[in-house]
Parts: sequence; C-alpha cells; structure tokens
Amino acid sequence: MAEHRSMQRAALLDAARSLLSEGGTEALTFPALAERTGLARSSVYEYFRSRAAVVEELCEVDFPVWAAEVEAAMAAADGPRAQVEAYVRRQLALVGDRRHRAVVAISASELDAGAREKIRAAHGGLVAMIVEALAEMGHAEPRLAAMLVQGVVDSAVRRIELGAAEAPEAITEAAVRMVLRGVCG
Repeated sequence: MAEHRSMQRAALLDAARSLLSEGGTEALTFPALAERTGLARSSVYEYFRSRAAVVEELCEVDFPVWAAEVEAAMAAADGPRAQVEAYVRRQLALVGDRRHRAVVAISASELDAGAREKIRAAHGGLVAMIVEALAEMGHAEPRLAAMLVQGVVDSAVRRIELGAAEAPEAITEAAVRMVLRGVCG
C-alpha cells in the first residue's frame, strides 16, 4: 500500500511539473492533475491539501537536484573565476529542463508564507555556492556580490523564458560576460 501511494504521489508530481512547464501556475489545478494521472479529483486531495502543498513538495524534490547539478559544474571548474562562470552557465543551461521550468513557474505564483520561505531558503543555498569563489577572488563583500550575480542569472532566466528576440545562447554569453566583468573588474 505504501509503495502504491508513493508511486501515485510521484505521478502527481510529474503531472504537476508538466502542467507548470506547459501552462504556468494557472494550469496547475486539481482537475488537471486528476485528468493527467487518471485519478478522481477527490483522490488528489488525499495526497495534497492544496495547490501550495503541491508546489512546496515540488520545491523540496526538484530544487536540490537542480542545485546539485550547478554544484557539480562548479566542482569540475578549475579555479574561482571558472567556478563563477560554471555557476552562471549551468543555471542558464537548465532553463529548458522541466524541473527548472516548474521552479520558475512556482516562483512566480501566489504562495503561502511557508512555501515562499522554502523557496527563499533554497535560493539562499544556491547563492551560498559562489560566496567562497568570490571571496577567493578578493571581493570585500562576497555575499553581496553573490546575490548580485544571482540577480543577473535570474534576469537572464526570465529573458530566456519569455522567448526574447535574442537566442538563449546569446543571452547566456551576455550574462557570463557581464558577471565575469563585474566580479573580475
């Protein structure tokens, strides 16, 4: 029974990722989740009490995987400058990934305070990844610099997500140049 519930929950989360990726937060409804998974609408409520609960669980499951990919890219880089570059490039490369699209859609939605706090904490962990690299580069305020670097990444993500006139590769290159010039002087 526990295995069946776990499989159903995973199917619901996968359906939620698809709905968020395809149609944003407006598409994430319990009737749509029920239709995608073949469950009765009332059954969806047995797994999640609200849309915010679905969102919170997606954050708990997907954000660490996404952050681990960024961390792995940084670990493979040689030196602090290359780590900062890998931090930017990997996040922007993940924009097309369903997990990332869901996290972006989630970030834009109206969530309760608990869900917003979990997202803030997850983003804080992401920013913390480059603080040490920026400190090694001699920044007097590496935490502030890390938050500003993430601001550039977030802007580039939004530009890519919007389907801007520029190709995603051009946006990525511009963001990398901007960040490296900013942190390297």
